[in-house]
Amino acid sequence: MKGLLALLLALGGVAALAQAVPGAAIPGADVESLLAVARAHNPEVAGMRHEALAAQQRIEQADALPDPRLKLELQDVTKMGAQSPALWPGDVGSTRYTVTQELPWFGTRTLKREQAEAAALGAQTQVQGVWADVASRIKLGFAQLYFLQRNLRLNQEVLGLMQGLEQIARARYAGGLAPQQDVIRAQAEQTAMRGELIAMQTEVHHSRARMNALLARPIHAELAEPLNLRALPAAGTLDFAVLEQRARAHNPQLAAEEAKLKAADKGQELVFKGRYPTLTLGIAPTQFQNDVKAWDLMLEMNIPLQQGTRRAQEREALAMRDAAQARRDAAANQLQADLSENLDALESAQETEALVSHSLLPQAELSLQSALAGYEAGKVDFATVLDAQRQIRQAKLSRIKAQAEGQARLAQIERLLGEDL
Repeated sequence: MKGLLALLLALGGVAALAQAVPGAAIPGADVESLLAVARAHNPEVAGMRHEALAAQQRIEQADALPDPRLKLELQDVTKMGAQSPALWPGDVGSTRYTVTQELPWFGTRTLKREQAEAAALGAQTQVQGVWADVASRIKLGFAQLYFLQRNLRLNQEVLGLMQGLEQIARARYAGGLAPQQDVIRAQAEQTAMRGELIAMQTEVHHSRARMNALLARPIHAELAEPLNLRALPAAGTLDFAVLEQRARAHNPQLAAEEAKLKAADKGQELVFKGRYPTLTLGIAPTQFQNDVKAWDLMLEMNIPLQQGTRRAQEREALAMRDAAQARRDAAANQLQADLSENLDALESAQETEALVSHSLLPQAELSLQSALAGYEAGKVDFATVLDAQRQIRQAKLSRIKAQAEGQARLAQIERLLGEDL
């Protein structure tokens, strides 16, 4: 059975082995190896980096003047009917060249640049937010893989124990010291465990596929078995107030909302600039035959008379600014709630692991030893042995769950902080 199990677990990595680079380390033994691959290859992060780069390029565009315009007018193309229509400047009555340049009102370009800078900063914080989310999912996936692998080992260990119990029950049944029902119950327990092993192997396969997708690797590429969990901070050493300040300073989502609020502020100021006209300066030399003999200057401006429309635009900009502030405040409130919840859950997982390791598990081991000795001596029935076996299995499973839960909560806290603890 163990050989078959090892074969099943290896099947998922056969295709990837053919594509593996000789000598390349297989990621998966610890979180850091997975994060290193994702940092270089995850497409979500790469896509957001390109968007941030595009947003950065918009800053210079926002600060630039509009392109000047050239207007060419061929006047009196028939010279008062003396010739057929001509299209060459020297062959018509006169040619007027008008060059104009639009000039936004004072401060408008600066506001546009500041708005673009805020948008670029928001895009950069979104890169950090996407990476924090991807890193958190990798850490959570690693914790799940660790739990599944350890649970597989535990089931194999208990399956071996049940096989030993079956042999003891067979020997006692052969000697007339125990009913045949004890042997059947031991066999039924083993069958149920083998069914659980199949389900666990399937879940391991799914978890590895999800992890490889995050790493942008082939779905069936081989992953090393999780070995080392990250050290958790000591229970009670994490101060909520200190972590809240760190989260407010570095949380990517909150920073993105702050950038959007700043951009909305600048957008509101830009709308108010619409109360003033946009100027257009122009120069227009006029050509007669082959000589330029006249020069004209031009000043043009729009007249902001549509005050009803303009006031509506200003109210819209104010509403958008208030909406951005409300979203920023909502993000800050949710950040506090999530941080508090995950801190409490982390402390609970650590306390649970300590309780199971130092109290429940030793007690369960003593109970199983006592039940086995009693059964061999004929002092207790087989049901008592099964109950003791289930207790120790549940205790070990609870410890593995607490370890995985602690890692998951640590990952969530680091996602909220925007940095590792």
